Amino acid sequence: MTTLLLTVLLALAQTLVPGVRPLPPPLSVARWWDPPPTPYAAGHRGVDLSAPVGAELRAVGPGRVHHAGPVAGRGVLSLTLPGGLRTTYEPVRPLVAEGETVEAGQVVAVLTAGSHCAAPCLHWGLLAGKDVYLNPLTLLPRPTPRLLPGTAGAATDAGGSATHGDPP
Repeated sequence: MTTLLLTVLLALAQTLVPGVRPLPPPLSVARWWDPPPTPYAAGHRGVDLSAPVGAELRAVGPGRVHHAGPVAGRGVLSLTLPGGLRTTYEPVRPLVAEGETVEAGQVVAVLTAGSHCAAPCLHWGLLAGKDVYLNPLTLLPRPTPRLLPGTAGAATDAGGSATHGDPP
């Protein structure tokens, strides 16, 4: 039942939020999402994205500022997105205030120094309801597959693998 609920929530996350990157590409993941087996167990309830201090952070979707200010000594920004999802950014200096409406892609915060990672990073989280953590990477736009035309009579290299010339 829990797996089904998580699958439905992930599908909703992908359809309700347009998927703007919080940082400019390419995104570099310093630490992946590692959900805890139970609500109070150890785990990593978000992803850490490498970025320099001072990097501008963007709203990943339209919504409203749920919280903008310090939590446990570091700056946190939390945005409520469509469908009741909530995304968080830390450590940051928020550029928006609680209750303010934000647009997808709007610069909403600046990354500050923090001790979460060895190098500067953004801890980015996603929450459904009050206690269901989701992988925030599911909010990102999916790459569009692109098939490249092959060349007639492709040769094989010494290892037997097919080789193709550059696409036209």
